Amino acid sequence: MKIAVCIKHVLARDSQPTPDAEKTWIRESDAAYEMNEPDAYALEEALRLKEKLGGEVVVCSAGPARVSQVIREALARGADRAIHVEDDTLGRADAALVASTLSAAVSEERFDLILTGLQSDDQGSAQTGVLLAERLGLPHATIIMEVEVQGPVVRVKRELEGGWFQWVTLPLPALLTIQSGINQLRYATLKGIMAAKKKEIRKVPAGVDTAAQQKQKIVALYTPEKAKKTQIIEGGPADAASELVRRLREEARVI
Repeated sequence: MKIAVCIKHVLARDSQPTPDAEKTWIRESDAAYEMNEPDAYALEEALRLKEKLGGEVVVCSAGPARVSQVIREALARGADRAIHVEDDTLGRADAALVASTLSAAVSEERFDLILTGLQSDDQGSAQTGVLLAERLGLPHATIIMEVEVQGPVVRVKRELEGGWFQWVTLPLPALLTIQSGINQLRYATLKGIMAAKKKEIRKVPAGVDTAAQQKQKIVALYTPEKAKKTQIIEGGPADAASELVRRLREEARVI
């Protein structure tokens, strides 16, 4: 089975980024990056399917040169090769642009299955996988918690609201967006790290007009201002509780 896994290089969770001079993005030179967590679970699921069914796992990523770091990590964990759509403008790209560039890069590979994380930890739109499936003309399912390949079809378990689940069967080839927690992640071994240095990373241009495909624009970016606004509510318990509810409803508007 030939499986593609789309991964993204996102800000590390403990990173403290600052806006750039134009205040429309962050200072990338000052930021720390890591593999997007839902994508890590998608990669692990692909590796498990390969171990069970055979074939190869190909990592696909779109972004500037720094993305090679997360690609090497994926190769060290067990992926066989990688495709890197390298373009400096893709570091801040929206879901539509990422899907366009990835579809142009993987369309000729004829994958049996394409896995993506449910959403990215930075922009969190949860649209890249869905848009990629539409561009490739593939059936797709989202929020996947279990994957069973059964010959020419794949049976998947979707997580719904309120603790409910749904089983869906799709014909292959197909695209799935994987939910975090579907499996237990593995880490790169020393042997895997050494082997990753010899694995192929095919770099390709964006293949699309990035300016035309970008559907969203960040107008302004700023660091939240911290302000201490402590208010003391006087009176007895009943009066204080009543006043607190009033302020939460009329002033804070959170209830």
